[in-house]
Amino acid sequence: MSDSRALADALVFPYLNHAASMFEEKYASREDVDNGMRFGCGLPKGPLTVIDELGLESVRDALAARFAETGDPRHQPNPAIERLISEGRTGKAAGKGFYTYEGDEVVDDELTPAKTGQGDARPIKTVGVVGSGTMATGMIEVFAANGFPVTYIARSQDKIDAVAAKIAKNLGRQVTKGRLEQGDADAILGRLTGSTEREALGDVDIVVEAIAEEIGIKNQLFADLDRICKPGAVLATTTSSLSIADLAAQTKRPQDVVGMHFFNPAPVMKLVEVINHPSTGQDVLDTVQDLCRSTRKVAVSCADRSGFIVNALLFPYLNDAIKAHEDGAELDVIDGAITEHYGYPMGPFALLDVVGNDVALAIEEELLAEFEHESLTPAPLLREVVAAGKLGRKTGEGFRSY
Repeated sequence: MSDSRALADALVFPYLNHAASMFEEKYASREDVDNGMRFGCGLPKGPLTVIDELGLESVRDALAARFAETGDPRHQPNPAIERLISEGRTGKAAGKGFYTYEGDEVVDDELTPAKTGQGDARPIKTVGVVGSGTMATGMIEVFAANGFPVTYIARSQDKIDAVAAKIAKNLGRQVTKGRLEQGDADAILGRLTGSTEREALGDVDIVVEAIAEEIGIKNQLFADLDRICKPGAVLATTTSSLSIADLAAQTKRPQDVVGMHFFNPAPVMKLVEVINHPSTGQDVLDTVQDLCRSTRKVAVSCADRSGFIVNALLFPYLNDAIKAHEDGAELDVIDGAITEHYGYPMGPFALLDVVGNDVALAIEEELLAEFEHESLTPAPLLREVVAAGKLGRKTGEGFRSY
């Protein structure tokens, strides 16, 4: 095995193992784990599919060797891998692993989840969005572009106008490129109604908030939405880190509260994580699943836990890459190993500089608090670059200069 391949495997195998643990804990279905990483990160294959292609025994043995060397619990082979091996599900070559195969095709089996988003879903005709930042603006465009009248709430008329101007500019580019007719662009803009008053949300069927990631501010918002919104309205949050159950507790209708985590930029990224807390109604989950389909998004489902699917899998891998660099591996060698051997669209350092090193540090600290694995402690170098203001592309310098 080449040094480059060994380096790539050392970074990717703990991520594969963590994906297996999500499946084993029934935190998310195998399909949702894989779709989360494909559509949330642009990876060519989901982690459980990768395990099947590598072979479960090979992955188990590599992890066991790594665990013997490090003692890191993230390297200890997850029981799901051993259990499937004992059932003869050793990988794609055997026709069965995490999935069942006929030739190169995945086929339904006893683990295939039932279809959701049917039955008692509530009708959604109008949408509200709270916020005026990049994520909120992207969501407003997504809903309006797919036929929904959108009432959006911003803190000032200037911010209301800025949202409309940004969407008009995005649509204008599509018209110039021939991807959209001018009449359709005008119709999308005609579906937008901005307001500085939350009371304007009184008659919408669903509200999706995308305001600051501060629990006090969000708590106050959800108390307001509980007072303002009509009975039966769905109250959704795009939080990537805060407890949805805590937000639901601010209302007298916790069954109507759900997570709807879009990825940035929302008009481009296909994934939405749909997060339930213990009181979320099944009809609310079905409603959000239907809304995702109506906006041409891929919805994946999971429970209320820090990081959800994508961030919980992605950021420990990125943190491990920084530690490998601290141990002497060069940035370009690490990025090259990942793109060459696993076909990822970019290596970990290129991705960190796109995401923002401050964002990565905040998420790593959340994951450490949630899972309490010492190996999730943010790499010292990550703290150093953030303290130095080297946040990535947005500041012109991160792990590389731009």
